[in-house]
Amino acid sequence: MNRELSGIERELVLQYLIDGNIPVTLTVVDNNKNTYAEERIHSLSSQVFPVALKPEMVNVKKNGDIVLENPPSSVKDFAGKNVKVEFYYNRVGLSFTSKVKEKKGTLLLKIPEKIERIQDIVEDQNYDFSGIIYFECKTVKDISLKCIPDENIPLFERPVWRIIPLENQKRAKDLLEQYVNEAKIEKNIGNGLQLIPVCKFLTEAYINKTEAMQNRQRPLYVLFVDHERIVLGYDYTTWNFVLNDEYGIKLEFLLKKGPIASRNIFVTARVNKIYKSADEKKLCVDFVYTSLQEEDLRFLYEKATKNLFV
Repeated sequence: MNRELSGIERELVLQYLIDGNIPVTLTVVDNNKNTYAEERIHSLSSQVFPVALKPEMVNVKKNGDIVLENPPSSVKDFAGKNVKVEFYYNRVGLSFTSKVKEKKGTLLLKIPEKIERIQDIVEDQNYDFSGIIYFECKTVKDISLKCIPDENIPLFERPVWRIIPLENQKRAKDLLEQYVNEAKIEKNIGNGLQLIPVCKFLTEAYINKTEAMQNRQRPLYVLFVDHERIVLGYDYTTWNFVLNDEYGIKLEFLLKKGPIASRNIFVTARVNKIYKSADEKKLCVDFVYTSLQEEDLRFLYEKATKNLFV
């Protein structure tokens, strides 16, 4: 599929934008780059993150001008800068680059001739560890979702506080104290090591990314796993985990040593605790295993603790 829209496609999209009620996101890009392919997010007023604009803030004129009406204060600093504008058209992610101009206190953008489809990101790759969670284990066609490692959290290592960025540690400490106090009452925390990656994940900013296809099924992130539990994190989606519900989970390992290339472990697990960020845009689910074969328990214990199982 051609990445750049044809003339007819552009006209249809332009009319779609003129008709209104379209939310968009703005991200400052490097003014020193000339082509779309070379653009990179600039750590300026947006602090690397896209800024979402509600439909009522975006007024598109017939001549292709976009008037930003009562935008957030952070957007006012975009004047004079190039921004990447992203939105969905019939669930397809589109973007273009334009310069923000200021005229009599009003911010303006011009829709350029070049509008492009957002490039797809291929998620499939071989991880040393990954998983699949099954939402309905008794149906002929299982409803399942991939679970992949969070690239910023080392698995099968004892979590340490320094994995949390310094600027987030105060909020993370407050969360940790809250969760420990709750666990004293509920008595469901285990050794508590999983709370460090939970606090790290929940104190990181939620980034609302515009993707190649809207509402695509996204994988969950594995934040912690040992011989007793697995903790999954995800940004706000339609998935709704219920406390004490039981799920089937397959744990998949690629083995670097030995004659066997991989090992799969099948467990059932109960939702033991659900943690939410303050804005409820990020969630963590703590699953405790309810069934686990002894040889699999030995494997997970030794991999997680680096001690022999006796």
